[in-house]
Amino acid sequence: MAVHRFTRSKLVILACAMLGFVMLPLAGAQAGDTIFGTVTAVKNATDMTLDYGGGRYAIHIVGIDVADKLAKPKAARAFVAKLVLGKRVRLKFYDREPNGVMTGRLLTDDRAIAIQDVGLELVRAGLVRRQENFDYMYGELSSAEREAQGAHRGLWSTARPK
Repeated sequence: MAVHRFTRSKLVILACAMLGFVMLPLAGAQAGDTIFGTVTAVKNATDMTLDYGGGRYAIHIVGIDVADKLAKPKAARAFVAKLVLGKRVRLKFYDREPNGVMTGRLLTDDRAIAIQDVGLELVRAGLVRRQENFDYMYGELSSAEREAQGAHRGLWSTARPK
């Protein structure tokens, strides 16, 4: 049986290669990639912290407008926290902001409640509006907003916000 002896330089090279292997999927994330992790903090309805096992990312849900007059920010934050705080999720990567925040669609990863798109559910509940001139590929955000309006949910329970 052969015994391998590692020199210091081989160990350094091996350590660098392993670090590169761990960081490669995150450093080179491209639109459409999926990052799995656990939500450890919910700052508001669209901004939270994702622990992916090798570190943490600040993440932002795309396509949602939470300006005070267009949303119910406290209710929306509570809704999101109940859905994802401390739970496994997946971020369908969209882009990375200059400040390093990862943006994308946030999906629950819980078989008990099924996979849900958090942004879509926020709009469907009438707690936020979709961003002007932004929608998912098949118009899901627009459809969810129309559904909330028709059912008079959340923002749409009284007069239409301007």
